[in-house]
Amino acid sequence: MAETKNIMIVGVGGQGTLLTSRILGGIILTAGYDVKLSEVHGMAQRGGSVVTFVRYGEKVEEPIVEEGQADVLIAFERLEALRYAHFLKPGGALVVNDQRIDPITVVTGAAEYPEHIIEELAKTYQVYAIDAADEALKLGNSRVFNNIVLGVAAKHMDFDKKEWLDVIAKTVPPKTVEINQKAFLVGFEQ
Repeated sequence: MAETKNIMIVGVGGQGTLLTSRILGGIILTAGYDVKLSEVHGMAQRGGSVVTFVRYGEKVEEPIVEEGQADVLIAFERLEALRYAHFLKPGGALVVNDQRIDPITVVTGAAEYPEHIIEELAKTYQVYAIDAADEALKLGNSRVFNNIVLGVAAKHMDFDKKEWLDVIAKTVPPKTVEINQKAFLVGFEQ
């Protein structure tokens, strides 16, 4: 792989963006690439926007992904997908968890939550949407939805299923390995 790959993970505080970035960083290091991660916390504890940039390749100098350069954008919430879609490069994959979490401006009535976000994004971008929250409930653990979304996104990256499952096993708490691997496979096999 000669060129640097750029991945963005966006979501709302508490959705597991940091765990997802650790899994992604782990698989990249295991594959022998240079990796740079940069986490940007808004008001993460209060449900604010959280952004993680992950860049990997032979040699990566800069951790920040520029607008129009992301190969894959992983969004754990619809509005976050809309907010950051302009970071995708032409032909990039936009993987969206079809979930709505109202930001404080919507909760207080200062703004309205946009309608038909995924349909609008699909007019411009290659969108891969999944209701990961619903799929996680079917597995019996609502908190593993982020690995379902990661499973969908993994199909647009350079690593095979076994590598992903091995890194998930090394990264998540031991008691949760099996459920997190199952969640990943739900997304990966979509």
